Amino acid sequence: MFFSKITGYHPWQPLAWLRVSGDDALTFLQGQFTNDLRNLMAGGAIYGLWLNQKGRVLADSFVVSGDGRDTFWLASYFCPTPVIRERLEAYIIADDVVITDETADWQAVTLLGTVEPAALRQAVPGSLAFAGRRGAESVEWVFPRVAKEQVGAYLADRTEVDAGGMERRRVLAGIAAVPADIGPGELPNEGGLEQDAISYTKGCYLGQEVMARLKAMGRVRRRLLRVTGRGSPPPVPAELWQEGRKVGELRSAAAGVDGFAGLALLTLMSMQPAAGLGLAAEAVPTITVTDPA
Repeated sequence: MFFSKITGYHPWQPLAWLRVSGDDALTFLQGQFTNDLRNLMAGGAIYGLWLNQKGRVLADSFVVSGDGRDTFWLASYFCPTPVIRERLEAYIIADDVVITDETADWQAVTLLGTVEPAALRQAVPGSLAFAGRRGAESVEWVFPRVAKEQVGAYLADRTEVDAGGMERRRVLAGIAAVPADIGPGELPNEGGLEQDAISYTKGCYLGQEVMARLKAMGRVRRRLLRVTGRGSPPPVPAELWQEGRKVGELRSAAAGVDGFAGLALLTLMSMQPAAGLGLAAEAVPTITVTDPA
């Protein structure tokens, strides 16, 4: 018997939902993905990145195990299908791999609270459910569009959380969004993604040599840090200044009761966290760094 305590839910449309199939699907994905897929269990999912040769972040996704050893799904919150598909197809040579875009035929909902993924898969056969990256406890439930009414009945009388509430939840948890916070100009470690998205023991993948060098160095020169500010959040990205020097950018911002919370990509070389940040070279500092640099 499964027990769930759902505290809220958020409907969303994956920007990418790709089916990857074929006899070489697992081997191919393992050679491209930053995380280790060898222990991916049936019905499970692993989060990771798709890098370029220089180790920059082109996209992120979950790799979700499908209905067989040769079928997988790629799911992304914010990275569009063409970016992931083009990145992968550029490296298919003689592999028995087929990539199919099924984004338009599927929908998703994030369930907040204590939820057993197996219960969701049982409630709507053909759906998939896996732990998400929304801050604290959350499960992503992805289902064929034709099952929308079934899912709606399952969630009857539950509290819906809007996009603004989910964004604030993400920002307060310090979870980088790809590509808004960390994208093609950044390294995974600058967004703290090495903890959950990088395997240093799996062997070769595109960008692996750069990741190994970064691990040996032990520190990057920039870092995505949480900040708070007074007033309404500015449009992002927004330049951040300290004592007449540009020290970074505000990449995400979410309104709150007493101001806003944000994520800022800041230099660690010359920025003084205690001094505060301004939105222009001569502006009075109105933004506070709340993470240790």
